[in-house]
Order: sequence, then structure tokens, then C-alpha cells
Amino acid sequence: MTTAPLVAGVDSSTQSTKVVVCDASTGAVVRTGRAAHPDTTEVDPQVWWDAFTEASAGLLDGVRAIGVGGQQHGMVTLDEAGNVVRPALLWNDTRSGKAADDLVAELGGPHIWADAVGSVPVASFTVTKLRWMAEHEPELADRVTRILLPHDWLTWKLTGELVTDRGDASGTGYFSPAKNAYREDILATAFGGRAPELPRVLGAREAAGRTESGILVSAGTGDNMAAALALGLGEGDVVVSLGTSGTVFGVCETAPADPTGIVAGFADATGRFLPLACTLNAARVLTATATALGTDLAGLDRLALAAEPGAGGLTLLPYLDGERTPNLPDAAGSLHGLRRANMTLENLARAAVEGMLSGLAAALDALQDNGIIARRILLIGGAAQSGAVRAVAPIVFGLPVVVPEPAEHVALGAARQAAWALAGTGEPPAWSEDKPQLLPAGDSTAGQELRQRHLEIRELVHHIQ
Repeated sequence: MTTAPLVAGVDSSTQSTKVVVCDASTGAVVRTGRAAHPDTTEVDPQVWWDAFTEASAGLLDGVRAIGVGGQQHGMVTLDEAGNVVRPALLWNDTRSGKAADDLVAELGGPHIWADAVGSVPVASFTVTKLRWMAEHEPELADRVTRILLPHDWLTWKLTGELVTDRGDASGTGYFSPAKNAYREDILATAFGGRAPELPRVLGAREAAGRTESGILVSAGTGDNMAAALALGLGEGDVVVSLGTSGTVFGVCETAPADPTGIVAGFADATGRFLPLACTLNAARVLTATATALGTDLAGLDRLALAAEPGAGGLTLLPYLDGERTPNLPDAAGSLHGLRRANMTLENLARAAVEGMLSGLAAALDALQDNGIIARRILLIGGAAQSGAVRAVAPIVFGLPVVVPEPAEHVALGAARQAAWALAGTGEPPAWSEDKPQLLPAGDSTAGQELRQRHLEIRELVHHIQ
């Protein structure tokens, strides 16, 4: 009797490091570990290594290969000796907002950026953080000889190799997914005329190297790309991820280029493309509303489910933290249609759920305008466990909604990539999947009315068509 090899996947996220060890042939999780990160928008990368060391302690015995999935966009800068020049700026550090606007204008406008790198940069993108550093910390910028992403840095610590993958590289703002090549001219424009050394871009199943103990290390990738790999996305599948922020993404064979900046034209971790739209306002809309109504998330569920679809005419534009898109960076939330007859706790709770999901439905519309075919929604993330969200989502999206079993999808995707690198096959291993819960498509007329009302009020208040 032979025993299948074990592989490990790492999710180095904004909040924590998670490690899963899986059976390489089936994907069955054997053991897990976790360690927290500080709640901040900039951090010494050594924190990630310490968290990985803690989370993986005692887990890697017998592991043959490991992959790293990391938070996208973060900026890690190294000097000639390999020392970190300054704390890494994370995707959620917005001090580079003006730098993003300046770069878009300098290159000739959003359409030029979309054609060049598939995306229009906003404050989260690495290229804007480099411009901010060049302008505000020129002495530190002069010391930088290498630029990495968070997952690149962890892979470098594991193997000593300066490598990345096209999925994570596509979120920098200086890599063209369509041409599979860096745009060092754009990097130099952003970074005071210099283009420091960048990681070598590996193929999807290519290995980065080995650890000192001999464990094979795969290329690694960004968090959204790893989640897509874990879920085995195919044509017609669209993921709606409801975490602190919300993301909507799918896979396609051709490179998108959206000059509105709503859709980022990323690459995925298999050789295809991963158009993605992001909102800063997802699960936090529900927690904030629950707090305002003097209840918890379970109480919010009960209230929302007690209201009729449409919330009695109430519509919430839930821009509680501004928005990620270039045209709504400083937007504030607003509640519309308030009347004495509909001003109930139940309607307010329902409006929060419908408003959050309508914002994500608008993101889905943008993806479909950029070539994504949507036949079903895969609903993941913490808020996907909400009973109210599960009731409202099929109505708002007007499509069948699949709710996979709760899992560490980023870490699982990284582990699946590791198994792929270990096997050396043409396609990723076909891991068995738990049977997800299927929620049939809801009332399409009610959903269209909700979405249309959301769009009309957004245009009225924020002049977004």
C-alpha cells in the first residue's frame, strides 16, 4: 500500500498566516495552523516570516511541496544586501491615492493604462506606492535595488530565489498580462527614472526551488488567483467573495482591458486571465449596520429575513469606506426612499443586505461587459454564511448561487499549485470537492428592480452611469 505525498499551502493575508497540509492526490486537508498579523497598513515583512514559522510549526513533517498565496499589490523593497529598506506598504494603505491620479494622467489617461497593463491603477497597486516612496522618501528610494510582492518575499525566504508568477505580477501596474512581460518603462516612470531588479516570472506549474530541508516550492501566486485555483473555476463560473472587502472575478481566455478602471485585467494562476472587480464595502456593511441597530449579525439576519424583498422602498448605497474605483474614492454612504411607513428595523436591515449585494451585482455587470460569461455564482467568504445573504443573493444576481463549504480557499489553492509543481503534469491535479449548497435563481423581476434602483440612485448621487 502506497501513501500519497503531502503538500502544503500558505495564505499570507492582511490579517494572518494560514497553513494547510493536504493529500496531494485528493486535496483532503490533513492538518492546519494559523498565526495572526498586526492590524496595520504597513508592516516589517519579518512579521510574515515569523507568522509562517509559528503557523507551520510541527505541520511540515512529510510534506514534499509547498506553495505560497499572498495578499496582492503590497510593496516590499530590498537594498543591495537583501535587507528590507522600509516597512512593506500593504494594498489597503491609501496614502498613494494622489500618486495613482498623477500616474494615470502622466501616461496619457485610463485607456492607455488599460491597453498597457490591463488595469487602471488605484492606490492599492504597487506602482502607485513606488511613486509615493520616490516622492516622499527619496533617500530610502535611492537604496532600493529589488522590488518584490509579499508572496515573492516569502518564496525568496524559503528558496533564496527572486521569482514570482504572472498572476500576482499582474497586480503591480508594471506587468502586461497580455504580453506576459514587465513594463520597465512604466516602473521607471513611477520610480524616479530607475527600474530596480524584479522577480523572474515563472510558469504556472514551474517550481521556484527548494527549501534547505529539500521541500519543493512552487511559484506561488496572489490571493485571488489562489482562490480561483482552489475552486477550479471554469467558463461560466463567477466568484463573489464577501470578506472585509468584496471581490467579483471569473476566468477567461482573452486579456481584458477596461478603461473605466472598474475591472482589473489580472492574470490567473493557470495561464488564463482573471478579470476582477473589487469593492471596499462588503461584510463590514453588515457588521456596521448590526451595530447601528443595536444587535449582532445573527440579529441582523433575523431582522432582514422578516422584511419583504425591496425593503419597503429603502435603498442603501453602502459606500461606508469610500470605494476602490477611481470615480468613487471619497464617496459616502447614503440611504434613500425613507418614509415614515417603511422606517423599521427590519427594512433597514434588509436594505443593508440588498445594498451590499447590489454593489457587487454592479461589479458583475462590469465583468460581463468585459467578456466574462456568468452562468452561476460561487459565494464565498465570511458573509456567505449569513442566512439573509443566502436568501437575497439569488434574487439580486438572478443566477443560481452555489455556496461551497467554508474553507481556506487561498491556502488550498496554493497547496494545489504545489501539488501541480510536484506532479509536473499538464493540468492541475483534479481534487475531489465537497458537495456545495445550491441556491436556485430567485425572482428575476424583483432582482432587476433592486439592481436598477441601485444604479439609478448611484447615478443621481454620484453621477456614475
